[in-house]
Amino acid sequence: MDSVVSELEGTLLKDRDTFSYFMLVAFEASGFLRFALLLILWPVIWLLDMSGMGEYGLKLMVFVATAGVSESEIESVARAVLPKFYMDDIDMEAWKVFSSYDKRVVVTKMPRIMAERFAKEYLRADEVIGSELVISRFGFATGFVKGNITDSSISIRVAKLFVDEKPGLGLGRVASSFLSLCKEQLQPPFMTEQNQQDHQLVRPLPVIFHDGRLVKRPTPPTALLIILWMPIGIVLAAVRILVGIMLPMWAKPYLSKMLGGKVIVTGKPPPPASSGNSGVLFVCTHRTLMDPVVLSTVLRRKIPAVTYSLSRLSEILSPIPTVRLTRIRDLDAEQIKRELAKGDLVVCPEGTTCREPFLLRFSALFAELTDQIVPVAMNYRVGFFHATTARGCKALDPVFFFMNPRPVYEVTFLSQLPAEATCSSGKSPHDVANYVQRILAATLGFECTNFTRRDKYRVLAGNDGTVSYTSFADQLKKVVSTFKPFFH
Repeated sequence: MDSVVSELEGTLLKDRDTFSYFMLVAFEASGFLRFALLLILWPVIWLLDMSGMGEYGLKLMVFVATAGVSESEIESVARAVLPKFYMDDIDMEAWKVFSSYDKRVVVTKMPRIMAERFAKEYLRADEVIGSELVISRFGFATGFVKGNITDSSISIRVAKLFVDEKPGLGLGRVASSFLSLCKEQLQPPFMTEQNQQDHQLVRPLPVIFHDGRLVKRPTPPTALLIILWMPIGIVLAAVRILVGIMLPMWAKPYLSKMLGGKVIVTGKPPPPASSGNSGVLFVCTHRTLMDPVVLSTVLRRKIPAVTYSLSRLSEILSPIPTVRLTRIRDLDAEQIKRELAKGDLVVCPEGTTCREPFLLRFSALFAELTDQIVPVAMNYRVGFFHATTARGCKALDPVFFFMNPRPVYEVTFLSQLPAEATCSSGKSPHDVANYVQRILAATLGFECTNFTRRDKYRVLAGNDGTVSYTSFADQLKKVVSTFKPFFH
């Protein structure tokens, strides 16, 4: 069996510096204070690395990022947050070589818990060799690692894995001592042949679902910018939210521009429903919880939004009416019919948000209830913070959205579905839902999938994504607990 052993950082990943990944663990698993402390220590870590004592710099990063954090929380970050940032830094030429072998082993100086999920699920590695965190009997990381984090210790573990024969190929930097154990060695940069076999050209599995609040990988300059912006962003978010609650819909577009927001509108929306007629159902792609609010702002009238799983705090802050569904099909159908009888309504049939250019499977319920369907393609761009979360506090979603310096929303109105494309012409609800999904995906340049909200939450949070309808006080306690101290 052909085998390959590849270094992760600096080989499969273009960047050899792992600092930003520890920053992600610090921010997502613990909070802002630990994130800031690790950045303060970056000059020390850099000096240790430059003076040939990189092992001590790595141990310092491990300690600051993980000490006192539960093992389950570190695993959660490694499952839901890190894969997206790893994938963005993949060296595709190295991947082509790596993926062409039958047995694939990844080695890293980072704790194995931080890299194993990504390497096995997305790079299809069979084994991952990395440092091991010392976990206390209570399930918390001590901040220390077992043994040394050196090239020689990695070589010993590679040798133990390949007792009977040498690995066929080693991929790594010149300084990687495990390369001497391999029959052949290659160092980056890699140049692959144009006429490779088909299986060598297979791309890594895409990261469709990911979590975490940070949009950009927190390299030292980016992390410093985030820290400096944070207090300004909090004040700006408070102002924007208050303006959104207090001002009438017709005035919001003007104030939005003054406060740094931008909405790009394409297409012609339908006029408001006339008295006595059933309203139009706006079927939107779901990028953030702001989708219905932005749509109402564009139309300059408050349009009720159907919500599947919205926190109580978000409902209180919402400037538009919300209609909470029960996920009991018959009850939800009656509720939507009643709302449509009153006027226009917004629904996001994906049932949850997706950050990547993919559309989740559309629920067919909306297609059964009306023939007046207007598809609306929604998309957004932010610079610092994501406005969605599966693991964290959903009540903070609007706050993080408005903390971005220049949030941009794109709203594209498609033509109302003709009668022959609706259930009134004999088409099944599923056919109508799939058709709407396809035309919205084509408009945005996205791909359609059969994934559902349950798939997303099982991947990211290990649950089905149900948000309990708790009191405002309970939601406020959860918001406060989100800002964790340095040690738990």
